[in-house]
Amino acid sequence: MPRPKSLTQSALAAAALAVLDRDGLAGLSMRSVAAELGMGTMSLYRYVADREELEASAVDLMLAEVDVVPPKALWDKQIAVLVERVRAAIAKHPNAVPLTMAHRHRCPNALRWSEAVLGVLTRAGFTGEERVIALRALLGYLIGATEMEHRSPLRGLGTDTMSRMGEEYPLLAETAAAARDITPDIEFRRGLDVVLSGLRRP
Repeated sequence: MPRPKSLTQSALAAAALAVLDRDGLAGLSMRSVAAELGMGTMSLYRYVADREELEASAVDLMLAEVDVVPPKALWDKQIAVLVERVRAAIAKHPNAVPLTMAHRHRCPNALRWSEAVLGVLTRAGFTGEERVIALRALLGYLIGATEMEHRSPLRGLGTDTMSRMGEEYPLLAETAAAARDITPDIEFRRGLDVVLSGLRRP
């Protein structure tokens, strides 16, 4: 039996992303998305096979706004801009961050971004294993740094608590005290520059 046309894939993805935004990853399920859409759980199976498909659709929608056309600049600046664009998209839906790598092969928008980054790296002379490591390093930094930004911010309770542990952990306390004055933008961009510095050739 053909699927009814009353529910579009974009509406389904938007509902999944809305549940993620409101209830977090633990709250995402076939039942919760069906409720968001005002339909029965079994009816949702006409459109998606399982929760994994829901997750992938949410990630793809999150990345749909990301411009994958690199700016006219040196290769490392191009990479920085492409990475920042994904960070900006993630900032609107941070609960979806843990799903990005798990579903990167299922999301056309994630694949387009990776292809754009690889294009920049290739034109800069990266090939073979070197290009693999470069892409993975960038992805690792992007996902890890955005996860920390939203789950464990420098200006959060953890940093404040560690700054008062000087008697037992003096260096950690001193570092945490200094960290409280660093903005999320500075933290992300300077960390990204460390990664890019490692990729730059002599």
